[in-house]
Amino acid sequence: MNKSGGFSFNETLKATGNKTQQCQMPGLEDRCWSCSCASRVETKHSSSGANWLASKAEEMMSIITSVLSSAYGSLHDVRTANLIRRGLVLFTVGVFLALVLNLLQIQRNVTLFPEEVMTTLFSSAWWIPPCCGTGAAVVGLLYPCLDSHLGEPHKFKREWASVMRCIAVFVGINHASVKLDFDNNVQLSLTLAALSLGLWWTFDRSRSGFGLGITTAFLATVITQLLVYNGVYQYTSPDFLYVRSWLPCIFFSGGVTVGNIGRQLAMGGVEKPHMD
Repeated sequence: MNKSGGFSFNETLKATGNKTQQCQMPGLEDRCWSCSCASRVETKHSSSGANWLASKAEEMMSIITSVLSSAYGSLHDVRTANLIRRGLVLFTVGVFLALVLNLLQIQRNVTLFPEEVMTTLFSSAWWIPPCCGTGAAVVGLLYPCLDSHLGEPHKFKREWASVMRCIAVFVGINHASVKLDFDNNVQLSLTLAALSLGLWWTFDRSRSGFGLGITTAFLATVITQLLVYNGVYQYTSPDFLYVRSWLPCIFFSGGVTVGNIGRQLAMGGVEKPHMD
């Protein structure tokens, strides 16, 4: 204000500038506030989207895990059922062969049992069929397991016709053990050993089959020696401690035969062309 009581031109410009600045500042503040709010909203939306994706991913992983676990459980149940079924078949085969072959040896007076056990089924001791059935199940299940463990799948003559011929040859070897007459048991034992090796070479030819056959023959012969030693039964004319010297040959050929049955059962009965 000048001395005459009016406003000067400079003061009027200052007042106008102040009002203009006051009018412009709220607009800037509003824009800053709106930008900050928009960024917060975008951040909130992005975080919620990430959480949704994480929850969906976790849900999908849980579904996949449950499906895989159920599939594994079903596969495990199928394998267990298949193993039990094969074991029952092998047990039945072992019981049948034990009844028939033991009856043959009793009729030819190769083995002698006490009189009180001669009235049982097929004139055989009651414990022989279940023991032979259990041994057949164990050996028959071990053969394919050992093939898988060694990484050598057995592909030689994998067909049921070959398995049936192997069983027939095994029965023939047992029949020869009581029917053939030689001057001494050594000649008979050598003949049966050659026949047993011929059975392995004709129907098996695998290292695992030969090894398990030898192991089966050794263990079964030791158990038989113990049984005869304890008076459970006896052999006539023993020449190999308490048993006949050809008995390991019978056990060897029996192990190879049961092993072929177990391998064929493990394949599910699918016939494949054999390799000569």
